[in-house]
Amino acid sequence: MAAPMEKKAHSRAESRPQLARSLMDRSAEFGRWKAQSLSKADLSRKGSVDEDAVEVVELLNSREEFFTTSSCAGRILLLDGSTEGSGVQKQHCCWLLVTHKPCARDDVMAALKGATSEAVLKFEPFILHVQCRTLQDAQTLHSVAIDSGFRNSGITVGKRGKTMLAVRSTHGLEVPLTHKGKLMVTEEYIEFLLTIANQKMEENKRRIGRFYNYLQHALKQETISNSHSKIKERNNPLCTHKNRRSQGKAQGPSTTEDNGRELEDGDGLEISAALFLGDD
Repeated sequence: MAAPMEKKAHSRAESRPQLARSLMDRSAEFGRWKAQSLSKADLSRKGSVDEDAVEVVELLNSREEFFTTSSCAGRILLLDGSTEGSGVQKQHCCWLLVTHKPCARDDVMAALKGATSEAVLKFEPFILHVQCRTLQDAQTLHSVAIDSGFRNSGITVGKRGKTMLAVRSTHGLEVPLTHKGKLMVTEEYIEFLLTIANQKMEENKRRIGRFYNYLQHALKQETISNSHSKIKERNNPLCTHKNRRSQGKAQGPSTTEDNGRELEDGDGLEISAALFLGDD
């Protein structure tokens, strides 16, 4: 029995450097992706990060395990375009009005003078896309998003190993106002809609604030936890080997497509994550 046990122990010892090299390669590749993404020009209509999202974006990009790929702090907009097919498509619409602040009736009524087809008033809440170094990093961020009120958030794992988190919520608003350029509702109703939209904008801003505060706390706890783990590993070599085995099981090839259903108790973090497999 001694020979098989020795052979098994030797095999484990050989696999440790391979695992370490694999983790280093992944970390280096993530670093290249981050550098390339952050060096690109901002191609959004505004050309810069929205004021209410700046703190969140800067905090995430300052961490080695995250970088943001797109964001919108939330906005009220009036689009004019065809609704044939699968609803309003922004790329084929005329943007009559867009604001990231509370909106007044007079602004909408003035913008509606330019409507020639199907004008739609919309409120779009905060959305943020973040690429994460590991699935565990994404799960930490997903937990923060859910606790902050962004309950439509989800994780996507690409074929090349890219792990993306989308921070989203469902408190949007979309109401048609004109048909073939003709106003179909009263000014009183538009004012009512704007009251709702402005309330949603304020709630959206509060959620962004919660997300930023919860994120700061989670990252601080993560830093403390990692520091304690490193001290424990230095003091106990057996603990290092055990932790690597546990991480290998937690992040092994057990991820499956969930078709939009929520995963519960993922990897012991006690969060519910919508996890999808997608193309990079």
